[in-house]
Amino acid sequence: MVARWTALPVLAAVALLTTACVNPADRGTATYSSTPAPDTAGPKRIGFFGFAKANSFSTATFAGIEEYAKANNATAEFLDSNFDAQAQVQQLQDAVTAKRFEVFVVQANDGASVVPAIRSAVQAGISVVVHFTPVGNRYDTAEPQVNGTITLVDVPTVNGEGLGKLAVQACQSRKLDPCEVGYFEGLKALPLDNARTQAAIGVLEGAPGVEVKARLEGGYTQESGRKAMQDVLQKDPGIDVIIGASQAILGAEAVAKDKNILYIANGASRQTVTAVREGRWYAAYYLPVKTLGAKAAELGLNKALGKQVPTTNLATDLDPGKAMGTKEALAQVTGEYDE
Repeated sequence: MVARWTALPVLAAVALLTTACVNPADRGTATYSSTPAPDTAGPKRIGFFGFAKANSFSTATFAGIEEYAKANNATAEFLDSNFDAQAQVQQLQDAVTAKRFEVFVVQANDGASVVPAIRSAVQAGISVVVHFTPVGNRYDTAEPQVNGTITLVDVPTVNGEGLGKLAVQACQSRKLDPCEVGYFEGLKALPLDNARTQAAIGVLEGAPGVEVKARLEGGYTQESGRKAMQDVLQKDPGIDVIIGASQAILGAEAVAKDKNILYIANGASRQTVTAVREGRWYAAYYLPVKTLGAKAAELGLNKALGKQVPTTNLATDLDPGKAMGTKEALAQVTGEYDE
């Protein structure tokens, strides 16, 4: 999802890396359990290396982590990199050296640049949960790309394909041919956004009657969404469908109030779900964000306590059937956080 962020623009500088090893562990189904982890080894400390404290998606994730930690004899701390890839790498390295935490939950700003620090954490005996974005050079798999880690991710290419399919459905819902689609990429500096974009565009370009008329950076704020929408309307005032991060879509909607546009949002906030359920937006790619945070804490703590846990987990498995969030799919959903 990236889903989902309010952030400053990011310059994700990628370090030179060797190819990460893949652990071919069996894929486990991620399900949230409220059953406390066994209190057999004293209090555990969880370090959450989130995208940014100013980001609603990250703060909702941390709320789930913190809630689960408090209920299970553990503490949780949010280490804020503010979407700075190299700052996050330094935070990880410092935490490994200082032995501050038994569990890491990592939302990687740049999945490739954090690999050496993640390897060091695993070697130091820290339980590492790769959360939401993959760690490694591949953005088309949920499998761990660093041996010894646990994944709980939303595969960027699967996310992109889902957004593309929802846009095609939106075109078909009005029997539009041609159907003019605009795609708002998140941040072009993010490798995961590039992978998501390529996957979405591939679906759109392969659909009969669909024309990709605009493709530009929409960002993760309402302001960046407004600007992108203004640019689109100047060149293509007849645009039919817009895809983008939920924050950007909120901004786009404000600019195009008099347009009968079908919006596809990448996000899961209460505001997003409401817009879909009210019929203002056609659909949203939905994930239960706070629940995902709790699940990450559960996986990390259980491993730290010596329990067996599935190493490969998909974010979409926590609330099956909701990711492709049309009005019907989200009929009983409210969302777990506010923009």
